[in-house]
Amino acid sequence: MSSKQWYQKLFENYGRSYDSEPYINGTTGECDFIEREISCNKSVKILDIGCGTGRHSIELAKRGYHVTGIDLSESMLAAAKEKAAKLGLTIDFMLRDARQLCYTAEFGLAIMLCGGGFPLMETDEMNYQILRNATHAVKTGGKFIFTTLNGLFPLFHSVKEYIASGGDAVSGGMDSSFDLLTFRYYTTFESIDDNGNKRIIKANERYYAPCEITWLLQSLGWSKIELFGAKLGAFSRNDKLTTEDFEMLVVAEK
Repeated sequence: MSSKQWYQKLFENYGRSYDSEPYINGTTGECDFIEREISCNKSVKILDIGCGTGRHSIELAKRGYHVTGIDLSESMLAAAKEKAAKLGLTIDFMLRDARQLCYTAEFGLAIMLCGGGFPLMETDEMNYQILRNATHAVKTGGKFIFTTLNGLFPLFHSVKEYIASGGDAVSGGMDSSFDLLTFRYYTTFESIDDNGNKRIIKANERYYAPCEITWLLQSLGWSKIELFGAKLGAFSRNDKLTTEDFEMLVVAEK
């Protein structure tokens, strides 16, 4: 890439700042859900796509799972490796682009939580590449658990107001708009990196209708696809996806 995309700029030199975000408090409860989905089977190898500073990878490793974490940000991975080392954990943290993975049926579970790369990409084709590569990485009988922006939400609510209230990581927007033709939310906001430097970020994120996610996953060969509301730190199969959910939780089985 000749110029860095907004998500690369945002997460550049941002490892420490990320760990102060309020949504990281949901890690334990989210890992509880992941464990239930794989019946606490410690032999299941887990791929954490867009692992960031490793919060889910580290929590799962503490519980005895073998985890591989990939991310596009050197800053985030450096923070993840530092935290894992302090805890004496062995986790394979690697600098990888989820659009260009080469894993083939190596994992029993792939997770992609809190953005995790998808749906931050600048085109639908790139987002699809991430889903495709995650699919290839999981063996038959395995699962794929991820969260993504719920396309039903902006049809009934103001995304701008929700984000301004602190409901999402992309906050403090100076200018924003939602495009109903592309289901993309465009916003300009100020971010402060780990050195205290202020940066102006022009972001765009893709919201997905539930039927789109279902169709995309079906086209990739997932046999069972279930969608739920994604409640911070409280993922549950009892939460039916509604227009009130900013994010949806997706559980797919091969």
